[in-house]
Amino acid sequence: MSFETTKELANGSIIPRLGLGVWKVEDGKEAVNSVKWALETGYRLIDTAAAYKNEEGVGEGISQSGVPREEIFVTTKLWNADQGYESALKAFDKSLEKLGLDYVDLYLIHWPVEGKYKDSWRAMEEIYHSGRAKAIGVSNFHEHHLEDLLKDATVKPVVDQVEIHPTLTQEPLRRFLAEHNIAAEAWSPLGQGKILENSVLVEIGKTHNKTAAQVIIRWHLQNDIIVIPKSVHEDRIKQNFDVFDFELSKDEMERIDQLNTNERIGPDPDNFDF
Repeated sequence: MSFETTKELANGSIIPRLGLGVWKVEDGKEAVNSVKWALETGYRLIDTAAAYKNEEGVGEGISQSGVPREEIFVTTKLWNADQGYESALKAFDKSLEKLGLDYVDLYLIHWPVEGKYKDSWRAMEEIYHSGRAKAIGVSNFHEHHLEDLLKDATVKPVVDQVEIHPTLTQEPLRRFLAEHNIAAEAWSPLGQGKILENSVLVEIGKTHNKTAAQVIIRWHLQNDIIVIPKSVHEDRIKQNFDVFDFELSKDEMERIDQLNTNERIGPDPDNFDF
């Protein structure tokens, strides 16, 4: 199956479909090495956030990799404590400074902080128009948050990054996003490792001579979900990228869909302690 490794977002930006997530990756050597290994392997999407406290390490890894900046798609996120118009603008400047970059490819509102995300979005739009973020979007927004945001937004979010994995398939939200031409992106796509022993995934993996993790990543890709598995191990980083040489059948995709229990590993955006 010839598979496009990139996806065009609604504003024309081109995002790789598979990237490296760096949540819980320590700043310094761990972050630098993870990013360098990923870029050496062929990854071109790196996803960080102010809240991860590793933007400096990520920036250093990008700098040391020798890969031209324009070939790398860098995402970071606005943290909850920095939401609001003025504070969002300041927080973005700080993120750019830590990353050591002139621009990011995608800037996201990390969580829908009630009463603040609309003001934050005005700042995001300003940042977008300045060219210092090539695209803007949101993370952890439910349908009702997006509907509310879209009432006043002059620039539509191009991505919603949410928890998605085989036990939380988020199909209603994914349908909504598709209808509004907003790309779905999955954080914790491997269920933080909690589903890697699942017998269905292991069995499907054996059929293709792949691991359960590779099967899960492939399931995301075939569902048109951008996916950012996290690892700090060089061999695992390489393994997670080795998913473009096989295809899950319709039957296998359906079997994986049936693992859905609507069970979250992370917090529910409606009941998150901000």
